[in-house]
Amino acid sequence: MRAPEFWRHGGLAPALLAPLGWGVDLAGRARRRLARAETAPTPVICVGNLVAGGAGKTPTALALGTRLAAMGWSPHFLTRGYGGRLSGPLRVEPGRHSAAEVGDEALLLAARAPTWVAADRPAGARAAAEAGARVIVMDDGFQNTALAKTLSLIVVDAGYGFGNGRVMPAGPLREDAGRGLARGQAVVLVGGEPEATAQERIAAAGLPVLRARIEPEAEAARALAGKRVLAFAGIGRPEKLFATLEALGCALVARRAFPDHHRYAPDEIMALAEAASDLGAVPVTTEKDAARLPEAARAMVATLPVRLTFDDEDALDRLLARALLGRRE
Repeated sequence: MRAPEFWRHGGLAPALLAPLGWGVDLAGRARRRLARAETAPTPVICVGNLVAGGAGKTPTALALGTRLAAMGWSPHFLTRGYGGRLSGPLRVEPGRHSAAEVGDEALLLAARAPTWVAADRPAGARAAAEAGARVIVMDDGFQNTALAKTLSLIVVDAGYGFGNGRVMPAGPLREDAGRGLARGQAVVLVGGEPEATAQERIAAAGLPVLRARIEPEAEAARALAGKRVLAFAGIGRPEKLFATLEALGCALVARRAFPDHHRYAPDEIMALAEAASDLGAVPVTTEKDAARLPEAARAMVATLPVRLTFDDEDALDRLLARALLGRRE
């Protein structure tokens, strides 16, 4: 789905939908009160967020995996496999599994470290531990009540914050922001300064804030800088790709936004490639979108890989060490 524009603002639609949002929030609170979370054999670091889509969870999980490996741990990733038809638990094999089977995020994660798809998160955690994981990085799942977390990091997109502050469907929140922040141990703030309401809520929670940036990889950025581009994306917030390309000096001659996790048909990619050719432009998309392209069409499209970088890696290392050493003891 595409996030409705009114999720950013107040107005009639959010007000009318507010009672449904209260019901969603109450149901979530009841579920969490009644839950009996299973403790995994190995520490679990959860990378979650409070809004629907687009905060930067997967880049954050990848960056954490890199740091944990550098610290001498053996991280495995765990994900539900959103958009894929296989429920697992299974270990993702990029050469064997497709996005239709395991989801686009699982393929990105599996390119960097062992990755498990499991609708049943505790079963996935057990499988990862049996396969040698010393720590599990769970991409999403902050609202999942089945698996206990050793450390929960809440990713917040500074440019979007918490939208209009209402719970779905009246707004983008998966749960009340204040209660969600109270269950986390740190905030990963991606981008610049958050808007005022989000800043106030994060400050009120009293959590450590790890500032981070998502930036394009240098080689791909140099290859695209200054070119005419037809940009397309089916992610939580396609405008983030558009803004990144503009920051590289690209001339965006066309923009195409698709629903999050959109599965591209061959005819769609051919139409995009032909439109780009007519405009004298290069068709460009994200790594997540590229994982969902028909294999035969991937050579027709340029990809802009991005990486998340923490401003203070020492602070991140200290937070991880405290959580992991405490669990080990």
